[in-house]
Formats: sequence, structure tokens, C-alpha cells
Amino acid sequence: MKTLGLLGGMSWESTASYYALINETVKQRLGGLHSARILLNSVDFAEIAELQHADDWQALGERLAQEAARLESAGADCLVLCTNTMHRVADLIESSVSMPLLHIADATGEALRADGVREVGLLGTRFTMQETFYRERLRERFGLNVRLPGAADQERIHRVIYDELCLGRVAEASRAEYLQVIADLQQNGAEAVILGCTEIALLVKQCDTLVPLYDTTHLHAFKAVDFALKPD
Repeated sequence: MKTLGLLGGMSWESTASYYALINETVKQRLGGLHSARILLNSVDFAEIAELQHADDWQALGERLAQEAARLESAGADCLVLCTNTMHRVADLIESSVSMPLLHIADATGEALRADGVREVGLLGTRFTMQETFYRERLRERFGLNVRLPGAADQERIHRVIYDELCLGRVAEASRAEYLQVIADLQQNGAEAVILGCTEIALLVKQCDTLVPLYDTTHLHAFKAVDFALKPD
């Protein structure tokens, strides 16, 4: 079994989900007392969020590249960046290490393409929704047309992520707001909706809506297990 290098803490609430999902999936596939071989480097999210909102992506890329290199030096065989937003600097991180980075948008795009989805809605932080790094990768590599919520809904989604979910708060009113946005995206032509922030699944689950949801945390964790268990 290969060793997974998790670069997390953005936020720690969703990183805990990664740890649980990866270990549960390894146990399901191998049985018995098996668990995953994991190295975890968890950063202080307050420092990361400050740089995000200051729009200093160069500093963020350099910071996470250093943290990724630490994981590689410790023996990780691949990098799992436990956040959607920070894939904004994936190229900078990849250039700093020789181990592969398992890109979260690729895990998501593969699942959507396998299911025949072409029109998909995207929920995430303001950075993930408004910048092109995520949407363009899905379009160029997987032929997906990505639909976004309106501007006011984007701000509401972003606020809930940072002011509630990243602080461990799950509010029924916010769940209702998210479900309305999901319904609106479907009415506007989306066949499914990507939960494109690793915290959103703490708030909204498939049992809450008939609209197909693609939880990036789950899909990324499953891709990591596939890598870990794939024979050399």
C-alpha cells in the first residue's frame, strides 16, 4: 500500500472527513483491521484565509509548495490537497515536488463524465466559482459546461462556508438556502450540482434533494484510495 500525503487544515473540519473516508474505504476494500497509510500536514487556516482574501496567490502557492515538499521528504507517495479552492495554485505546488498531485477537479470530472453528465452546477467559495482555474479544467478535460449561481447567491454561499462551516456551525436556515440555490441551478439547466468546497457536504447531503450531487470530498478521497491500492 502506498503512503498518501494529505495537505489539510483548510479547514480542519473537512480534513477530518478525508481521514475518515479514506480509512473507511480502505477497510471496505481490504477487510479486517486494514487502514490507510497516511501522512498528514495540517496548516493554520487563519493564515491561509487571510492571504486568500488579500488575493496573494503567489504567497499561498509558495507556502503550500513548502508544506507539500515536507510531506514528500517524510515519505509520501502522492499529494492529496484537501481543499478545492487551493487548487488555484496546484501548478506551483506540483512544480515543487516529484510526487503526483491527485487533482480534485479531475476526480470530480471523471465521475461526471462516467455518468454522462454534461451540464453541471457548481457551488464553492467565491474564488472557486468566480475564477476560471476550476471551471476551465472541467471544460477542457471533461467537456463539461459549468453553470454558476447568481451573484447574490454566490456571496451567500461563500459567507456560509467561511462564517459557519469552517467554524463547525451547521445551520438549518443555511441548508435551506443552499437547497434553493441547487434547485434554481437545476431549473436553469444543470443536470447535477458539484459540491465544490470540501465543507459543503457537512451541510448538504444527497438525501436532502433529488438533484444529483457530486461531493468532491468523497470523490477525491476515493481517488486517493485507488492510488494507494493500485499495484505498481
